[in-house]
Amino acid sequence: MPADKLDERCVTTIRLLAVDMVESAKSGHPGLPLGAAPMAYVLWSRHLRHNPSDPSWANRDRFILSAGHGSALLYALLHLTGYDLSLQELKSFRQWESRTPGHPEYGLTPGVECTTGPLGQGFAMGVGMALAESWLARRFNRPGFPIFDHYTFGLVSDGDLMEGVASEAASLAGHWTLGKLIYLYDDNHITIEGDTALTFTEDVLQRFQAYGWHTERVADGNDLDAVDAAIAKAKAVTDRPSLIAVRTRIGYGSPKENNAACHGEPLGPEASRKTKEFYGWPVEESFYVPEDVRQHMGRAMANGQRIQEQWDAMMARYAQMYPQDAALLKQYLDGTLPEGWDRALPVFDAAKGAIATRNASGTVLNALAPVVTNLMGGSADLAPSNKTFVAQGGERNLHFGVREHAMGAILNGMALHGGLRPYGGTFLVFADYMRPAIRLAALMKTKVIYIFTHDSIGVGEDGPTHQPVEHLASLRAIPELTVLRPADANETAAAWKVALEAHGPVALALTRQNVPVLKMDREKICEGVARGAYVLSESAEPARLILIASGSETHLALEAQKVLEQEKGVPTRVVSMPSWELFERQEEAYRNAVLPPATRARCAVEAGSTMGWHRWVGSQGAVIGMDRFGASAPGSVLMKQFGFSVENVVATALAVLARAQA
Repeated sequence: MPADKLDERCVTTIRLLAVDMVESAKSGHPGLPLGAAPMAYVLWSRHLRHNPSDPSWANRDRFILSAGHGSALLYALLHLTGYDLSLQELKSFRQWESRTPGHPEYGLTPGVECTTGPLGQGFAMGVGMALAESWLARRFNRPGFPIFDHYTFGLVSDGDLMEGVASEAASLAGHWTLGKLIYLYDDNHITIEGDTALTFTEDVLQRFQAYGWHTERVADGNDLDAVDAAIAKAKAVTDRPSLIAVRTRIGYGSPKENNAACHGEPLGPEASRKTKEFYGWPVEESFYVPEDVRQHMGRAMANGQRIQEQWDAMMARYAQMYPQDAALLKQYLDGTLPEGWDRALPVFDAAKGAIATRNASGTVLNALAPVVTNLMGGSADLAPSNKTFVAQGGERNLHFGVREHAMGAILNGMALHGGLRPYGGTFLVFADYMRPAIRLAALMKTKVIYIFTHDSIGVGEDGPTHQPVEHLASLRAIPELTVLRPADANETAAAWKVALEAHGPVALALTRQNVPVLKMDREKICEGVARGAYVLSESAEPARLILIASGSETHLALEAQKVLEQEKGVPTRVVSMPSWELFERQEEAYRNAVLPPATRARCAVEAGSTMGWHRWVGSQGAVIGMDRFGASAPGSVLMKQFGFSVENVVATALAVLARAQA
């Protein structure tokens, strides 16, 4: 069969596998695969360097389906090129416990590089992957040893390019001159509500040129050679990322072609039959894969193994010539920490006075950076406030600009690429800008560290727009995200230890204002923080009352304990609870030892929303928190005005004790 005819059959197979998946599930998005299959096929068959037998090969090209609603397209490609994704999995599209969910999920389906669905996030994660490749190449490549030499490709949609996160990330990608980032833009002019002319009339390519991107336009998305040539041109441009606008027709070949109706709903039996007739395909067969197509696309397996074997041989020579670099690179890619790394964690002396936990975090970061040498990150233009700048960090210091949306997603991309330990900082109140990326980080269990400073009304004069209230509660509501709000400098160091050893994302909530350093054994603090909560100060007699606190309010609880015991005669225990999530993971015996069920008189103190705290204080307990917005005044004034005073803690605790004894 002539090559061009075989190419056409491969494209048709991809298209109609996607149609059959959607029809079988009676749910999905057939329009994108029908229109975009030709460009995806060209990329996967002529340009993508990957090994289906080893989806985690370090130097593979990355492919991101940012338009995750077109997942059936990706699953067809993965199946046909030999990934561990059977035809039965395609037949189980969108079903319980299948590996073909409605939108691609990292860690579930082999070959899926990141979890996409929220539009724009995949686009921005790709920027992070390309950034990681660029940095690792500069660090490890040597003449004759292109250890890192791969591209990050993506397929993006009109919806991706409408989302603000993509605009932020595109601006950074152009600024960073990420020449190995190439996106295919499925320019089909259709969104759910209809023609893009309703809302999206800008010149997209001119916009990206202004960002510093190279652009190409392909007039006919079915012209395989034109797509091939555009990708080749983009690969030749090494100093700019590339966007290739490929004009397609959504639902091509179906009765619903160029119609919004085929974006997010099955074609239906009759329209599916007519679509197969259009392509000259067996009408009565579903999930049909011609043998010549299977053999042709299956060559990706042997090709990928050959390419990786060549790379492995190069790595063996590299290890002989550069043994220290090779050992360090292995550690980076394995995601392990250097032996004894935690000895670099500083110890803070209470005698030297109070210190803001944001400042302590900066000290810890600068102490760790020379030891954990792939620790890399920055801030959304707030490094002087977030204390995220590493004095000797060089290119490991990233400047994201005022772009929290993009920063969050780029951090995910860096982590997913492998080899780096990314972190990013902003004010806690602006965590809302990053929430979609944080949620995806939790879904994917990426090892990302968020440094959120200015964590309460203690921010002071900036007022309620900059004073977080509901943010701790909203972050704690995200499954698989570990939130730590340390009480002092040494708890902050312990929180960093937790963050670097964690198997998922971690958020640190840190103060702007100074707080005293706890007078306690460092090992006890480290153990307590790692467990989420611990007895910070015990009463001489069996406690009748428990004060629970996090962050800057922990010291307030300690002061209240003195008054309750010395002036009121109430034996009181103080529990520091920097992390609900870590405490929840402890065995029941430990939780009961810290918070004995029999001691029902409990009072929690935290300068944030009270939502969720009654889990720890019980129905008879009380919570001193913030269930309203703050105000503009000095932080110390606000704390007193909103009830964060020794007097109010004591009065509230005594009232709780009286109720418990009634």
